Amino acid sequence: MNKPLEGLLVLEFCQFLAGPSAGLKLADLGARVIKIERPLKGDACRQLAIKNLFIDDDSLLFHTINRNKESYAADLKDPEDLERLKKLISKADIMTHNFRPGVMEKIGLDYTAVQSINPKIIYGVVTGYGNKGTWANKPGQDLLVQSLSGLTYLSGSSTDGPVPFGLSVSDIMCGHHLSQGILAALIKRAKTRKSVLVEVSLLESILDVQFEVLTTYLNDGAKLPQRSAVRGSAHAYLSAPYGIYATADGFISLAMGDLQHISSVIGCDLSAIYGEANDAFENRDEILIQLSATLKNEVSQHWLKILDAKGIWCAEVLNYKEATRLAAFKELQIQQTLDLGGGKSIQTTRCPVQLDGYKLYSNKAAPKLGVDNQTINKEFAL
Repeated sequence: MNKPLEGLLVLEFCQFLAGPSAGLKLADLGARVIKIERPLKGDACRQLAIKNLFIDDDSLLFHTINRNKESYAADLKDPEDLERLKKLISKADIMTHNFRPGVMEKIGLDYTAVQSINPKIIYGVVTGYGNKGTWANKPGQDLLVQSLSGLTYLSGSSTDGPVPFGLSVSDIMCGHHLSQGILAALIKRAKTRKSVLVEVSLLESILDVQFEVLTTYLNDGAKLPQRSAVRGSAHAYLSAPYGIYATADGFISLAMGDLQHISSVIGCDLSAIYGEANDAFENRDEILIQLSATLKNEVSQHWLKILDAKGIWCAEVLNYKEATRLAAFKELQIQQTLDLGGGKSIQTTRCPVQLDGYKLYSNKAAPKLGVDNQTINKEFAL
């Protein structure tokens, strides 16, 4: 199928995760994405590994974020390379970068300067904390942003202290927001025929992710989140039964539901601590403890069978090995193979979006550093 962004040229002056993950989404939707990388070392993410896993000279993490892209090596401080890049920018639709504030101004590739090169450019910028203000030059790193945003006091129990999220969630969501802004900018440009500046920051993104609970805090007399003291409660602001429970052979989760109905189905007497709706939060810990004591008496499949039969929202808690073996996982066809050449390949996920009934696959692996220089120089007469 023809992908919706085919024919668009994206220049990605980004490294690590947030900016490149936006480029990945655009590439999956059909855009041609050229990574502009420094010679010799390239994107710093090439050497930033998860679990110390590398394929040849590049980290598995780099391959994960940069599939379906091209690589053009250029020294932004070299006048000849800079002139080539300006010529390339003049023919691009979109340009993104995640340099610290002031860096692009020194190079001469800030938004105002680029507008004079290409009046219709969509110019995307990722920062840690915005282009101006007290923290403008503070390092924008995922764990630090999680720590500064309040996010770490939403997971775990009340005795755990702060608990960081187990993903680079600030980076990932910022990449989503950047790609969302770029797509909106494409529509605006189609109407106005003018350039559009799109700016996102890690801190704004992770605050936006918390819009439900942050709004609760702002409108509830500035009362802090109250995490349960019972391990397994999954949400600082939600009432019982919401959470994860141990069974005789594993774990199950219960979502929102009628407590009287649930307690009746599993045979757990809550009458002493639950009489009206407010009790579900006021007596949350006591309710969770009693539900836990009952659910430990039988295996997971016993509970899932009777809960499902009564229309109660529940699920077994699985690890990656168990989850990827499920028929539902296989039916989604979320997994794809990237061909690295030389008989090597890696397994990863595909774009989750479907268009006109088609799943969006792209088996092109992340590029070697500067591998496309010669082709791009010839194609664009650089």
